[in-house]
Amino acid sequence: MLLREMQEEDLDEIERLEGLLFTPAWSKEDFLHELKTNDYAHYYVLVDDKIVGYAGFWYAYENCELTTIGIDPNYQGKGLSKLLMDYGLKEGHNKGCMNYSLEVRVSNERAIRLYKRYGYEICAIRKDYYADHEDAYLMVRKEEK
Repeated sequence: MLLREMQEEDLDEIERLEGLLFTPAWSKEDFLHELKTNDYAHYYVLVDDKIVGYAGFWYAYENCELTTIGIDPNYQGKGLSKLLMDYGLKEGHNKGCMNYSLEVRVSNERAIRLYKRYGYEICAIRKDYYADHEDAYLMVRKEEK
């Protein structure tokens, strides 16, 4: 299994996975915009003959925000989210991040359990956050110096 930076040629497969996993889904153009114009954005992919997972993190000064994480349904439950989280959070630590945040659907219990294992805590509810009007939890964690 190879973990590497996302590249433009990955985006067709990323868009396919995104469509399987999320509603509404980011488009190829959304990811391309992030890769080309957002200096704070870093996106990673897991490759096992094909792309089986991806994650996005924004590293801005002392802040790290997890923007997306997705695993191919055929590969879920095999610890791949952990690989991506470990790598992304280690990069944040190496860049001097102290504050970590993310938003997650209140109904996504599996993801919430994962984030809690990494020390994230629910600190607020963002009402009507998603296009389908579902609320999101804002989850945060602090890193000690």
